[in-house]
Amino acid sequence: MLQIYNTLSKDKVPFEPIDAGKIRMYVCGITVYDFCHIGHARVMVAFDVITRYLRARGWDVTYVRNITDVDDKIIKRAAENGETPDALTGRMIEAMHEDETRLSVLRPDMEPRATAHMDDILALVQTLIDKGFAYAATNGDVYYRVEKFDGYGKLTRQNIDELRSGSRVNVEEAKESPLDFVLWKAAKPGEVSWESPWGPGRPGWHIECSAMSKCCLGDTFDIHGGGPDLPFPHHENEIAQSEAANGVQYVNTWMHAGPVRVNSEKMSKSLGNFFTIRDVLEKYDAEVVRYFLASVHYRSYIDYSEDSLKEARSALERFYQALGSVESADAEPDNDFETRFYAAMDDDFNTPRALAVLFELVSELNRALREGSLEAGKLAAQLKRLGGIIGLLQQNPDAFLKGQDRAGELSAEQIEALILQRKDARSNRDFALSDKIRDDLAAQGVILKDDRSGTSWYREG
Repeated sequence: MLQIYNTLSKDKVPFEPIDAGKIRMYVCGITVYDFCHIGHARVMVAFDVITRYLRARGWDVTYVRNITDVDDKIIKRAAENGETPDALTGRMIEAMHEDETRLSVLRPDMEPRATAHMDDILALVQTLIDKGFAYAATNGDVYYRVEKFDGYGKLTRQNIDELRSGSRVNVEEAKESPLDFVLWKAAKPGEVSWESPWGPGRPGWHIECSAMSKCCLGDTFDIHGGGPDLPFPHHENEIAQSEAANGVQYVNTWMHAGPVRVNSEKMSKSLGNFFTIRDVLEKYDAEVVRYFLASVHYRSYIDYSEDSLKEARSALERFYQALGSVESADAEPDNDFETRFYAAMDDDFNTPRALAVLFELVSELNRALREGSLEAGKLAAQLKRLGGIIGLLQQNPDAFLKGQDRAGELSAEQIEALILQRKDARSNRDFALSDKIRDDLAAQGVILKDDRSGTSWYREG
């Protein structure tokens, strides 16, 4: 039975959906004011793997991931660029979709944008005011009364007295309590805004997700996910808003992906170790990056480094070299690899254990290839099928192993020409030149493989 670690209960528990056979899942998406970075990729891939696996297990999954397309950062960046917020967010959403496609991240079933749900947001704010959980302040903002909600802090085990003692109020704010957070922000001159009963303004960040998840999935749903920085205050505030407004439990299972570090340090622009997805994909095959992100358990921190990506490349080379040596067969092999793979994934989506099963499977495939066994084709098909659940091993093996031509490296055309030159040298019994060409190519990361059908090659690392 599938077990999931629930951030709310702080333990791993059997998962049971609200409606048999169906799963409703909401994941906090991206504030689209800049290109997506490797931390975003970690969350994208983690919940893509989770969604793929749940569907492979036969569940009907409705996967919703929102887009925050109105925000202080968006307004500031658009002004700096001399463009409208709509123009900026349009470009960044398109770029995000391009990054996802390259990483084989499937699009969510619904991708609601905050600006398209303004009526839902306004209605939710009004409900909170009507129930006494929110109030319109003298400065035109609307705030949530944190201390009125009895369960505040339950997701992250926050003590409300400690929160109160550590809170401060800015001079321009008109809060009743320093803990209160904004639901509706009064617009400053020249800012994008929407009309509301409290004057022109725009929504606070937290209320957007409460409104969009309610609209798409209902008052209560199965899974809410997000990145490592979201449990407090964002998800804590979502719970307070939604449960106060709707009078029922907001979410049954909370899931959070772990952070990304770079060479064991926190990723930060100020430290100069900040990488966008497209920065990384300039140097590494997208499937290598996906393997790297999936190779660590989704809740653990992941350490981004050159060595880690080289290890990911080497692992995929081993799989694709085996797959490139045999045609897949339709028949099912008689083994327990699939059962063990599913058992690993049923244990809170334990991808490291699942990949370990695939390594055992590829070892068995290589043994079958050496022995000329008819099982090889069945094992190859099984390896591709199970790898596909993690979003891996779906490329043409030869295409993956040869890779894309990159600046500063030999092109495929140049490599093929040198292989022909080496073939001529061997025909002329000039083995010194033949060996030199092989060694020179190896020094540039191009490995040659000779067999009865000729010479094939692949890029190493």
